[in-house]
Amino acid sequence: MLEQTPDTAAQEYDIDRMAREIGIPPCPAILSRFSVEMRQQEPDTRKLAALIGTDIALSAALLKLVNSPLFGLRTKATTAHQALSIIGLRAGANLVTGLILRQAFPPGAGTLMQRFWDKSGSVAAAALVTARRLSGIDLDEAHAYALFRDCGMLVMIKKFGDYARIVDKLEHTPGTQAMTLEEMNYRYSHARVGYALARGWLLPEPFCRAILYHHDFDKVASGSREVEPANRELVAFGLLTEQIAAFRSGGGLCPDWVSGEQFVLETFGITPEEIITLAQEPEQEAD
Repeated sequence: MLEQTPDTAAQEYDIDRMAREIGIPPCPAILSRFSVEMRQQEPDTRKLAALIGTDIALSAALLKLVNSPLFGLRTKATTAHQALSIIGLRAGANLVTGLILRQAFPPGAGTLMQRFWDKSGSVAAAALVTARRLSGIDLDEAHAYALFRDCGMLVMIKKFGDYARIVDKLEHTPGTQAMTLEEMNYRYSHARVGYALARGWLLPEPFCRAILYHHDFDKVASGSREVEPANRELVAFGLLTEQIAAFRSGGGLCPDWVSGEQFVLETFGITPEEIITLAQEPEQEAD
C-alpha cells in the first residue's frame, strides 16, 4: 500500500466530505467489478461481456451505440461479447463507463438534465470526428472525456433546485467565473465535484485531473506542479470540441475560447482555419 503524504491525505478527506455533503453516487458495483477485471494482465473478454449481460439496459445501450453510425462498423454486433471483440476492450470499457454515467443521471430526470445530455451528445459526436483528425489524442479516451468533463454538473443539477442559473451563466461566462459563483453559493464547483465523481468511479488520475482543471488553461499550459498529472491533451481537446460543437450549432465563440484558444492551438499544432475545417466535417450521430 502506498503511503499518503499530508497533501494527498487532505485531498482524500475533502473528496470523502464532498461525497457525503453533496451526494456523489458511489462507484456502481458493475463498474467496480469491470475495473478489477480490466486491471488484470490479460482481461477476460467473456467475463467482461457476462458482467455487461447482467444489466439488460446496459447491454442494449452498448449494442445500440456500437452499431450506430458513430462507429461505422461493417459487421454489426448482436451480443456484448461481439461488441467488445469488435471495438476492443479499452474502447468497450470507456463506452460502458459513459453509459453507466447516463444511467446514474438519466435524461428523463428533468428539463435541465435533458438539456445537459443534449449538449453533451453534440460535444461527444464532435469529439469522435475531431479525434480521428488529430495526432496525439486517443480516440476512445477522448470520447469518454467529452462525456465526463462536466459530469460534476450532473450531481449539482440533481442536488440544487436553483442550479439552472449557473448553467445559464456557463453559456455566456468563462468557466472560471462561473466556478467562483458556484463556490460562493454551494461551496463546491462543478470541476471539483466532477473530479470527485470520476475518482470515486476508478477512472485514471490524469483523466480525473483533466476534469478538475478543465477551465484552468493557464495552469495546465504552464505545467505547474499543482495540476500534475493532468492530461494536457484532454483539457485542450475538451475546449476544442466544445468550440467545434458551438460552430456546428450556428453559435459563435464559446466563453472559454478567448482565454484558451492559444493553449489549444499550441497543444495540437493547428491553426484557426483548420478548426473551421474540422467544424465543417460531416457529423455522425447515434441512432
